[in-house]
Amino acid sequence: MIAAFLLLAAQASPDAALSRRVERVLERSPVIDGHNDLAWEIRELHDAKVESVDLSIDTAHLPNPLQTDIPRLRKGHVGGQFWSVYIPADALRPVEMTLEEIDIVRRFVAANPATFELATTAADIRRIEKGGRIASLIGVEGGHQIDGRLSVLRQYRALGVAYMTLTHGKSLSWADSSTDAPRANGLSDFGRQVVAEMNRIGMIVDVSHVSDATMAAALAATKAPVIASHSSARAIADAPRNIPDDLLRAIGANGGVVMVNFYPSFLSGEWRAWDVARSAYAKSVGVPAGAYGAKSPAPLVAWDAAHAEPQVTAATVADHVEHIAKVAGHDHVGIGGDFDGIQGTGPIGLKGVDGYPLLFVELARRGWSDDDLAKLSGGNVLRVMERVEAVAKGMAGMPPVDATDVASR
Repeated sequence: MIAAFLLLAAQASPDAALSRRVERVLERSPVIDGHNDLAWEIRELHDAKVESVDLSIDTAHLPNPLQTDIPRLRKGHVGGQFWSVYIPADALRPVEMTLEEIDIVRRFVAANPATFELATTAADIRRIEKGGRIASLIGVEGGHQIDGRLSVLRQYRALGVAYMTLTHGKSLSWADSSTDAPRANGLSDFGRQVVAEMNRIGMIVDVSHVSDATMAAALAATKAPVIASHSSARAIADAPRNIPDDLLRAIGANGGVVMVNFYPSFLSGEWRAWDVARSAYAKSVGVPAGAYGAKSPAPLVAWDAAHAEPQVTAATVADHVEHIAKVAGHDHVGIGGDFDGIQGTGPIGLKGVDGYPLLFVELARRGWSDDDLAKLSGGNVLRVMERVEAVAKGMAGMPPVDATDVASR
């Protein structure tokens, strides 16, 4: 009995030591996550009634559960969060809906002043983290949200938007999506003007969701580093939303950061195939396929019982992080979990914002240094922000670009 206990203790102690080490790293360099869809989930699950959503409690077991709340953000050592102001790519009132989403973010930040504070610069993040709060930034998830007008882009920046993803799920007349037929074959002239204006006003260019051709064109056009706010490595999981090695290298050369997405479909080819089969079955019996676990429709509960879900774990995420670090460099990888945008799923132990330390423990187990862990957690994206700010400062004397893409409206 004693021998068995000692064996278990010996097996447990390395992880315990790694956990303590990771806690120290994340206390010094908290996680800055590139993408979270809490605003949209509050809109969809809670009818945009921000003040009725109590983020001070663990919401995982509520009737309309979230993947994000303050207790779990604290457990996850989150010090900065880019809140996505997503709207569907086919929305009929894109500007109005985007303003509503910005309002939701501002309202839940204002409702929790002891925890959140709005930020727009790297210096803001450092100051807010030092004060023990969570820096809250805003990201527009798709160029459709400017409705073809640079004037709208500028007003989003004035409202505190830190980045814009050039496309979402549908191609635009000026930029192509990774999941739609091309229309611009990279970037149109107007698309290049969008990138130039983002550089001028200090808005980060986000290349998640875009096609390979658009990503290459954006990298050629930008004067500042880019981010991929929630994308993974195509060499590990062959999904069109993931980034191939040549473009990972190009983002590294640009000085940018690829922030790894936690959606199992982008992490595991096996899980992706399972989910495709599951969706096909759901369609055949006339039920939605977007819910998992306890929220699944009854026919899918039975299907799930007969078809074991492939395991996706922190190690799977670590495989993507390590691949990106190997190809692009340790200075060019970050975290973009996509929580509350990944349909209540996620890797085992990483189904909410409290799970980040598991990933860091896995990487520490694989030999990552404290400095490289700190770069991953937030140092790399802070460097990108500082460079974007410097480029904008250097362009401060240039007049606003005066252009409208009529074709996109």
